[in-house]
This record gives sequence, structure tokens and C-alpha cells, in this order.
Amino acid sequence: MTRRSDLREFLSSRRARLRPEDVGLAPGGGLRRVPGLRREELAFLAGISAEYYVRLEQGRTPNVSADVLDAVADVLRLDADERAHLHRIARHPTTPPRRPRAQHVRPGMLQMLHAMGDSTPAFVFGRRMDILAWNRLACALITDFGALPPQRRNVARLVLLDEDVVRLYPDREFVARDTVGHLRVDAGRNPEDPKLAALVGELSLKSEEFRKHWASHTVKSKSHGYKRIDHPVVGRLTLNFETLHLPDDPEQFLTVYTAPAGSPDAERLRLLSSWQGQGNEAAPAAHAADHDALGAPGG
Repeated sequence: MTRRSDLREFLSSRRARLRPEDVGLAPGGGLRRVPGLRREELAFLAGISAEYYVRLEQGRTPNVSADVLDAVADVLRLDADERAHLHRIARHPTTPPRRPRAQHVRPGMLQMLHAMGDSTPAFVFGRRMDILAWNRLACALITDFGALPPQRRNVARLVLLDEDVVRLYPDREFVARDTVGHLRVDAGRNPEDPKLAALVGELSLKSEEFRKHWASHTVKSKSHGYKRIDHPVVGRLTLNFETLHLPDDPEQFLTVYTAPAGSPDAERLRLLSSWQGQGNEAAPAAHAADHDALGAPGG
């Protein structure tokens, strides 16, 4: 992964989504060699020269202004995640990248996971979507994280490669797109991370779903929504989820699953908690990963 190639492919993919008539231009005659807006059309609408836009797309404008990037984003109709991604990959860092510090989950967060362990599935993930901590109901809902080899404790690997976890999610298109989109955001933040590059290479070789969404430059920060889960013990659940940035480390995320009080899904969560409380759980109420074994960021 390089900033230049990522920027070029991202902008090209977003131009391809639009037709001239989508942005108020005449369709024009003749066949287009490639779909979507031409570079000169985008430049005209963004109020910059075609030459400058070509250099921008090629990654040769290290000091491009935020105003220019916002103008390009407006023309391309980028959403908030895509706009932020464009700013990250188009503006070259002013200082050399530093070795990321190891990520550690605070004791207070582990205590909170413990407190939610009997009623609310929750886990914390960090860079590369490595799973850093979890509670026992998250293990009962998804998989026994503690029983996995450390390198497999990764959201993307589980969702895209682990057959048992893959079967949990009937809405494969949504779940795969959401997962790959977040990994793309991480790549924009940490383009020089060799372990992230290795993960992308592994997923590219092993997962057709990954290749599809990675090639389309899907960008999607995890935030909130719902997921349907076909659980082998309690059956189909539809759960709301919230993914929150942790205040002391913006690259750590807490994901929590809930169901409306009194709903059938809440009852199924209660049954799942009762099942795992009958000696079917392998994890303590809250657990932090072995960061050194994981090869966690900075390790």
C-alpha cells in the first residue's frame, strides 16, 4: 500500500460512480473509454485547473489545501467517512511516521466490560481490527476469543475467514463491506504499517469478499447500526450495535450489542447468558488479549 496508489485508485473509483448528467453537465457525444466523470470535468466543477487535478490524483501535490480537497469531495459527493479518508491520504505527513505505541486497554475499561458481562456483549478492538479485550457474553455470542490463537483474534480475519463466524451473519454483503471499509480507514491512518500490509495480503489471497470490497475502495468507519446473527444455540437475533472511540486512544474502539427491553431478542440474549453461565463459557467476565503474543501495534 502506498499513499500515491491509494489516492489515485480512490479518486478514480469515485469519478467512475458519477455520470456527467449527475452533476449538471451535458452527457456529450461519443463513447467514453472509462465510465464516469473525466478528470477535466471534475476539475472544472471543483474550480481548479485540469493540470492541477491530474497532479493531485497522481499524489504530486503534497501541500494541497483543505479547501481544494473539500471542493473535490463536494463534486464527487463523498460522504463523511470518504471525505476524511481523502484528506488523510492526499496530504503528506510533515514528519516521518513514528513507530506506533503498543495499545493497552485501561483497567477501568476492563472493569466496565466485566460489569456488562452477564447481560451485554461487548469487546474492544484496535489498529488492524485486532481484538484487545472482551467479555464473556461476547464470547458466547460470536466466538471464544480466549481459545483462539492470538493471531486469529482479529475482527477482519474472523468475519471473512473463520467458517463458524462467517455462518453467524446472514447479511454477508453488509457485514463484509462494513468490515473491509473500516480496515480501509485504518490503512489511510497507518499506510506504513507492515503488519497491516501483511493482513491485507493474507485477506486478498483467501477471501473473495475482501478482494471485491478492497478493489472498490470501500471506506466505512464502524459507528452504529444493527446486525442479524444466526446463533447455533438461541437462533436468529437482531441486535443494535454502537461502536465508540475510546477517549484516551482514538484508535481503540468499544463495540456493544443491545436489544430493546422486553423484545424477543432481549429474551434470546438472556437465554444465551443463562446458557454460558451453566459452564459453557471459556472466558472470564472480562479479558484483555496478550498484546505481545498478538504482535499488537508497536510489538
